[in-house]
Amino acid sequence: MQRTLLAAATLATCLAAPASAQVATPLSAYADKDGYLDVQTLTCAQLAGTYQEDANYLTAWYSGWYNGLAKKHFANIPRSKEAEHETIVYCKTHPEKTVIEAIGLVIKEFREKNGIEISK
Repeated sequence: MQRTLLAAATLATCLAAPASAQVATPLSAYADKDGYLDVQTLTCAQLAGTYQEDANYLTAWYSGWYNGLAKKHFANIPRSKEAEHETIVYCKTHPEKTVIEAIGLVIKEFREKNGIEISK
């Protein structure tokens, strides 16, 4: 009797769950045999399909990478979090793009929106 109730409860829970619910994939699934991710080829679909903590970590890493390329050594945490969020949102609607492309677009739009000009 208890097994029947447990089975019925399990089935009811499964049927009540949205059909579109997907299981997240850890970023480690995209790493090579040595554990390295090729950050230049990672796609938006992969970023959008991972755990939120993994997506947050990776977008923070990209932010540091971009700041390093620009030889900037300051962090604006609220602005970084906003850019991370915008990148993840963009990636969810453009799964075919690479994360690098998405970040470039988000940064460009942010600069245009805020009148930020980069001197060369």
